[in-house]
Amino acid sequence: MENWITDIMNEFGYLGILLLIALENVFPPIPSEVILTFGGFMTTNSELTVMGVVAFSTIGSVAGAVILYGIGRLIDVDRMEKIIEKWGHILRLTKKDIQKADQWFDKYGVWTVFFCRLIPLIRSLISIPAGMSGMNFGVFLLFTTLGTLVWNVILVNVGAAVGDSWETIVKYMDIYSNFVYAFLALAVIVFAVLFMKKRVAKK
Repeated sequence: MENWITDIMNEFGYLGILLLIALENVFPPIPSEVILTFGGFMTTNSELTVMGVVAFSTIGSVAGAVILYGIGRLIDVDRMEKIIEKWGHILRLTKKDIQKADQWFDKYGVWTVFFCRLIPLIRSLISIPAGMSGMNFGVFLLFTTLGTLVWNVILVNVGAAVGDSWETIVKYMDIYSNFVYAFLALAVIVFAVLFMKKRVAKK
């Protein structure tokens, strides 16, 4: 996949970066780390600039996030409650569980969106619950852009600084990503076990 990404960026420059990053947000398995660090490296041997790469990657990233936010708005909490009302017994979920999750996101969602933009995989998916909770679109756009900007500025500048060694940075980012994925998997397992115990205790 890395060769495909770098070929597109070499051929289409800023436009390739924008489209790849937008696609990465909608389809998380595409690694933004490769796009951004290689984009930074390209500033050392082409007409691309760090500011330009950051700008176009940020536009692409926010565009992808808006698409997922829109999907979240289509699902919304009311529809999710209807789905849970019909099928929730399979997962032992109730409408009250959905309402609690929605209330939590209403309280902490703004900063959750910002900080999650710095975490692989979650940085894309966080847009869906933001849309489902009905977060103000302007607020969502602002904090998504800010979090995205931090992520992009760091990786593009690192790519520009290390030059030909940009692939080494990608390897370190892979380690970071794998750590995050392992933590998420463990968190899901722990949550599932605690949730089931709670349900069994109520019977």
